Amino acid sequence: MGLPFIKYYSTREYNGGIQNWALAQNKYGLIYVANNFGVLEFDGSSWNIFTQSSGSKVRHISIGPDGKVYVASQGDFGYLFPDGLGKLTYTSLADSLPSDFRNFDEAWRVFQDHDRLVFCTFQQIFIYHPDGKIDIIDPELAPENFFYTNHQLYINQLEAGLSYLDGTSLKILPGGERLRGMTVTGLLNLPNNELWVATLHNGIFIYDGSDFVPWNIKNNNTFKSSAINCALRLRNGNYALGSQNNGLYIVSPKGEILLNLNKTKGLNNRTVLSLFEDAQNNLWLGHNNGITYIELDMPFTYINEQVGLPGTGYDGYLDNSTLYLGTNNGLYVKKLNEDSGKNYQFLDNTEGQVYSINKVKDHLLVGHHNGAFLLRDKSVSRISDVLGAWTFLRLKDRPEYIIEGTYKGLVLYREVGGSIVFQHKIKGFDESSRVMEQDEGGDIWMTHGYKGVYRLKLNHSMDSISSVKYYGTESGLPSNVLINVFRIHNRLVFTTENQIYRYDKVSDRFVVDDFFKEFFNNDPVIALAEDPYQNIYYMTIQEIGILEKDASGEYHKKTSIFNKLEDMLNDDLQNVSILSANQALYAAKEGFVLYTAGSANITDHPFHTLLRKVNLTGNSSAPLFHGHYINNGEVTNKQPETYIQKIPYEQNSIQFSYSATFVDGLEKTVYQYWLENGEKSWSDWTSRTDKEYTNLHEGIYTFHVRAKNIYGKVSEATSYKFIVLPPWYRTRFAYIIYTGIILTSLFIAFYLFDKKHKLEKHQLTIKQEKELHKKETEIESITKKSEEEIQRLKNEKLKAEIDSKNKELATSTMHLINKNGFIASIKSNLSSISKRSKNQEVKHELKKIIGNIDRNISQDDDWEHFAFHFDQVHGDFTNRLKETFPDLSPQEMKLSAYLRMNLSTKEIAHLLNISVRGVEIARYRLRKKLGLDRSVNLQEFILKF
Repeated sequence: MGLPFIKYYSTREYNGGIQNWALAQNKYGLIYVANNFGVLEFDGSSWNIFTQSSGSKVRHISIGPDGKVYVASQGDFGYLFPDGLGKLTYTSLADSLPSDFRNFDEAWRVFQDHDRLVFCTFQQIFIYHPDGKIDIIDPELAPENFFYTNHQLYINQLEAGLSYLDGTSLKILPGGERLRGMTVTGLLNLPNNELWVATLHNGIFIYDGSDFVPWNIKNNNTFKSSAINCALRLRNGNYALGSQNNGLYIVSPKGEILLNLNKTKGLNNRTVLSLFEDAQNNLWLGHNNGITYIELDMPFTYINEQVGLPGTGYDGYLDNSTLYLGTNNGLYVKKLNEDSGKNYQFLDNTEGQVYSINKVKDHLLVGHHNGAFLLRDKSVSRISDVLGAWTFLRLKDRPEYIIEGTYKGLVLYREVGGSIVFQHKIKGFDESSRVMEQDEGGDIWMTHGYKGVYRLKLNHSMDSISSVKYYGTESGLPSNVLINVFRIHNRLVFTTENQIYRYDKVSDRFVVDDFFKEFFNNDPVIALAEDPYQNIYYMTIQEIGILEKDASGEYHKKTSIFNKLEDMLNDDLQNVSILSANQALYAAKEGFVLYTAGSANITDHPFHTLLRKVNLTGNSSAPLFHGHYINNGEVTNKQPETYIQKIPYEQNSIQFSYSATFVDGLEKTVYQYWLENGEKSWSDWTSRTDKEYTNLHEGIYTFHVRAKNIYGKVSEATSYKFIVLPPWYRTRFAYIIYTGIILTSLFIAFYLFDKKHKLEKHQLTIKQEKELHKKETEIESITKKSEEEIQRLKNEKLKAEIDSKNKELATSTMHLINKNGFIASIKSNLSSISKRSKNQEVKHELKKIIGNIDRNISQDDDWEHFAFHFDQVHGDFTNRLKETFPDLSPQEMKLSAYLRMNLSTKEIAHLLNISVRGVEIARYRLRKKLGLDRSVNLQEFILKF
């Protein structure tokens, strides 16, 4: 129905010559191509080329079990094998030939026969044995081509026919002369010792041991005219034929042409020079100009403009053996039982946007922008010009009627006389009705892209809508957008932006459908379709897949294989159509993608992640590794100990390049890396195929990298171990020097510290002695001050006591003064009264009283009392004064005491009961008795005595 997924590599991409003569693959998935410029190597991400010193064209390659790439080329043959840095280098084996045979023109083929190597030229055949022996076969007739199958070498000789190698000589096959003059281009072994033989211009034969019989007479002329260049039996039993002028044929074991890819149909070049099927069952074509990679094992085929279907796909329908496809350019058809080489044909009058193709009873109806169309075989007739026919729905209770959803409401049709006839537009509802289904009760459920759900009831006459009920968020739906209705398991389900719901009639609300709940969660489902086996195809915003039903009735989610379709399908009006029990059709941006269930599960194919190059970067850019390890004489992808590099510290920036040998969906392959001892864990997945590290610290590192292909399968990690050496100042020798310097420094430091310690100890002793002396001095000073303070306090106390005594004496003295003053006043008053009184008796009594007063004043013993206290205060003044001046009278002693107390003259007069004048006279007499000079103040002398 369509084309397999195809990828073309031009000379600009692989940077080599135009012609590619042979292809091979090693056990780690690397593809090798014999090219005009040398040997190409493809690792899934990038191409490399390895050339011989002579620069000659490479005609054929073969990969040995040890990983050697054996090369047959112009004027030379040999092998490619890694050197010490993992770079493939060429070694010539032809140089070991005797000089008589060295000058040949073309080495056309190289084969491995057990442990022998067979190099085929157009003059001789050279057989290399493990022990170094070389068998040289020099046939009489020049060989034209060579084939190796079932451990037998066959030689095509134009002048003789088809021969085989028997020991060291060539023998003609029984009946092999039948092919005399024919160029044999392909030879495969069949059961019962039969051979399948393809020729350049004479078709294909089956050799039964005695004769060559033409194979599939029906298509043999096609094979003759196409000029078969090469042939390959595929693992699925079919044959791949590469032609000179008509591209590639995929042919069944019976010779039926299953697929023809050519210049106008899938290929960029019509000439196929070589064929190879890789480990993942993909087919590689070496062209006269370029390389093509074909995903033959994929369950998908592409129906696009290369098979006559231009535009964006929207819907498809398989009616018996006729496939109808609707695009934005119109309606296309193809009869599948006709020649598979024919393209899809456009149906006239269907120009424009096709939305849907529905079969109602026996009628095929087409929903179109310009209206509704009826299909009959390859003829189309318009049955309505109402614009925007979305879809059609046959009414269950009245099956002769059909409802059409349009841009603006619903339209009614009726089956009349074996045809479909337009009736009228249904009134009462004008919403765009692209998606709708009818339930068992006859109600029509229509979902709007951004408004919600409508439940419609037709009236009996079917000319209008009798009731419209709207359901939105208030009815249990999560929102009013992205809602669609589908019939799954013969019941209606409603897809929303997060779950799939069903309508609960009892509560008149929408509830989450339990069946789908475990498969979808918060991912809007935008398309559902159920096939006859009850498998459910689905599309969400993020995912495409199938809910497959197993024999027990359980459903399992299958998604990984559909990752291939990401970015290919429509992002508007998404659709998946079930064509048959095992085929589903996806509407794509360019045409359609057809999925055929039951194909081989390619998602489990193992693959390798290979380290392709390791370079030092920065100013010291240099290669460390070129992508190929050798261990015990064999190429491996595991790093041997001999490949562990030691990197100088000044070159501690390194770059890794890597690739995964999984070509299918290689643009979606992502990688994860981890530098052990430099990073804590694996990185995030990234599409980058290189990683650089700069300024690495010295140490042992291991770089790990792994890949995840488009199907989510993760490869085994590959690793690269390396050592970053320390800088010279952190080497072992440097640390020995550092240790010596440190020990010497420590010894010197210890010596200096010890000397300093002793000096400091001596100085400290002196300081302590000074401090001790200072402390003793301070203590003596403090003691002296304390004693002085004690003395001062004692003096203050004595002074206080003296002051107290003085106060007491002063008080006593004042008391005496006051008393004597008072008595003197009384005496004076009594004397005055006596003088004025005429009564002699009164006078007499008054005189007696006055006499008593005088005796009291003069005989007052208060003086003795006063003198006692006075001497205590003034240091025994009276006694000292009396001893010094014994001639002093008692009156003079009293005067001296009163002067000592610093009393005034008036106060002294009262105390001595004399007048002030009397006091002055007494002072004068006292001075004389004391023998004082006139210059000496009496008061000061008394105070100081």
